[in-house]
Amino acid sequence: MDLTPKQIVEYLDDYIIGQNNAKKTIALALRNRFRRMRVPADLQEEIMPKNILMIGSTGVGKTEIARRLAKMMGLPFVKVEASKYTEVGFVGRDVESMIRDLVYESITIVTKEFQEKIKDKIAEEVNKKIIEKLVPPLPEGATENAKESFIKTYNMMENKLLKGDLDDKKIEIEVPKKTHVEILDSSMPMDMSSMQESLNKMLGGLNKEKIKKEVTIKDAKVLLRDEASDSLLDQEAIKIEAMKRAETGGIIFLDEIDKIASGKQNQNQDPSKEGVQRDLLPIVEGSSVQTKFGQIKTDHILFIAAGAFHVSKPSDLLPELQGRFPLRVELESLDEDALYKILINTKNSLLRQYKALLEVEDVHLDFDDEAIRAFAKYSETANEKTEDIGARRLHTVIEKVIEDISYEADERKGETVVITKELVEEKLDIIVDNEDLARYIL
Repeated sequence: MDLTPKQIVEYLDDYIIGQNNAKKTIALALRNRFRRMRVPADLQEEIMPKNILMIGSTGVGKTEIARRLAKMMGLPFVKVEASKYTEVGFVGRDVESMIRDLVYESITIVTKEFQEKIKDKIAEEVNKKIIEKLVPPLPEGATENAKESFIKTYNMMENKLLKGDLDDKKIEIEVPKKTHVEILDSSMPMDMSSMQESLNKMLGGLNKEKIKKEVTIKDAKVLLRDEASDSLLDQEAIKIEAMKRAETGGIIFLDEIDKIASGKQNQNQDPSKEGVQRDLLPIVEGSSVQTKFGQIKTDHILFIAAGAFHVSKPSDLLPELQGRFPLRVELESLDEDALYKILINTKNSLLRQYKALLEVEDVHLDFDDEAIRAFAKYSETANEKTEDIGARRLHTVIEKVIEDISYEADERKGETVVITKELVEEKLDIIVDNEDLARYIL
C-alpha cells in the first residue's frame, strides 16, 4: 500500500483515459489513509477520511477508477447501488448490509492470504492423506523387512503423486457430510442471522459423520484441500485481521446516489428516498454496525459516492449527507479523441479482447487506424444523438461491425480479416444517420 499519489495515477492511466482530476483526488485520499497509519495513535482516531462524490455521466470511468484501485491495493472493496436500499420499516435491504458485505469481502481476502502463506503445509497434509489410502500403515509388530519394504513403497508412491502420475487413479476418501447450507445473506437482520448461525452450529455438532466417495486422485486433492485448510488455518486470527482491515482500509463505492436525491421540485418521488439518506447518514458519519464476526466501526471506512445527476443535483441531497462528502470531482464526457485512446492505449482494450476471442477460432483480426478512428467518431455521434453512455457505446458499435465475421468464424479458419474504415462506414452509416434507428440498435 506504500504507493505515492503519482504511482497510483500512473497505474490508473493504463486502464482509464483522461479524468485526471478524479484520479488525483482518489490517489490523494488513499495516500492519506497510508499517512494516517503512520501518525501517533492518539491523532489517528481524529483523522477522518475525506469521502468523495464523483459526478459524471454513465460510462466515463467512475466505477472503473474505484474498482482498479481496490484491486491494486488489495483492500476490502464493495460496490453497491444506493437505489436498491429501502428505509427501515420497508421491505428490502437495509443500508447496514453494505458494511456486512464489506466484512465478508475482507474475510475472503485475508483467508486467501493466510492460505497462500501455508499452502505448502496444506499440500503436504493433503498428500499425506492420499498416500495413506494408497499405502495403508503397517500393523504393530511388523518385521524389519516389512518396514523397509513399506518405506520404499511409500517413497515411490510419494514421488509418483508429486509428479502427477497417479492423477487418474481412483481412491476412496472420507469427506464431512454437509448438514446444512450456510447462507451468507448480508441483508438478513442481525437477530435472524444470529439465530441461523446458532442453528447451523447445533446441526453441525449433532452430525459429524463422514461420507465415503470414490474419486480420482486429482479430484481428491481439491476435496481434501478445504478440510486440510480448515484444520490448519487460525480462524480467530483471520477474523481479527479482516475486521481491522475492513475498519481501517475498507472502501465502499456507493453508485447511483443521485437516484435517492429528492429535490423540492420532485414532490411525487418515492417518500422512502429521504429515509434512505437518513439511514445512510450515521453509517457515513461513523457508527458501530453489528456483523456475524463482531462489531465494526465505520468511522474510518472511505465512502466514494457516484452519480450522473441528470435529473437531480448534488444540492438535492440532505445537507448533512452533502457535508459528509467534502471532496467533489466532476468527470468530463468522452470526446472522439478520448474514445480513440481508450481503444488503443488501455491495457486489455476492447480491440485486444475481440482479437483474442477470434484467435480461438484461428481467425486473425486486424484493425486499420482509420477504422479505429471511425469507431470513435460513430460512438461520439451516437452519444450526441441519443443517450450519452460514454465508453460503453464502443461495445455496441464494434459488435455491430464484426457481428457477421464472428458468426462465420468457423468458415474463415486461417484467414486474416482486416477491419477497414469502409467496412465500418458500410455497417454504421445508415444506423447512425437515422436517429430513431440509432436509439434502438446502438
